[in-house]
Amino acid sequence: MGLSQYLWGPHSRDGVCAALIVGLLDQASKLWLFFAYGLAAKSPVKVLPVMDLVLTWNKGISYGLFQQDSEFGQWALFGVKIAATIFLWAWLSQAGTRLTALALGLIIGGALGNAVDRLAHGAVMDFVHLHTPGYGFNWYVFNLSDTAIVAGVALLLYESLRGDRAAKAP
Repeated sequence: MGLSQYLWGPHSRDGVCAALIVGLLDQASKLWLFFAYGLAAKSPVKVLPVMDLVLTWNKGISYGLFQQDSEFGQWALFGVKIAATIFLWAWLSQAGTRLTALALGLIIGGALGNAVDRLAHGAVMDFVHLHTPGYGFNWYVFNLSDTAIVAGVALLLYESLRGDRAAKAP
């Protein structure tokens, strides 16, 4: 198998398109909320009884795990994201179905969207806060990239449960 087969496969275009759409929408939403809407000055903003827009800067990974305040720690997390993206790209090039490629594209686009934040701001901008007033439930604050990553993982799990057409890692 040549190097090109490790970089591009029959469904790679679908995954790359999904990744680009997610990355662009994620960055557009963050830029608009931060600069045009001025979320920093208005936060929190009630959108629905169970949802607010709240500006937070996550210096860790998903759900605020592994918070890193040092420059070395931030670069280490960035390196982990790049390594994960390379692994996912290799998996994408071997994707046997369009659904697998789209799921991997969602995950890659989400990882890259958050990586852009980490490079530009030293932290990831999160802004959606789900909660249940009166019941004491507060979900983590997240962004579009996080949603795409969760959706991509859910699609991979769904496909793995379909049996013979399961998503296979390289």
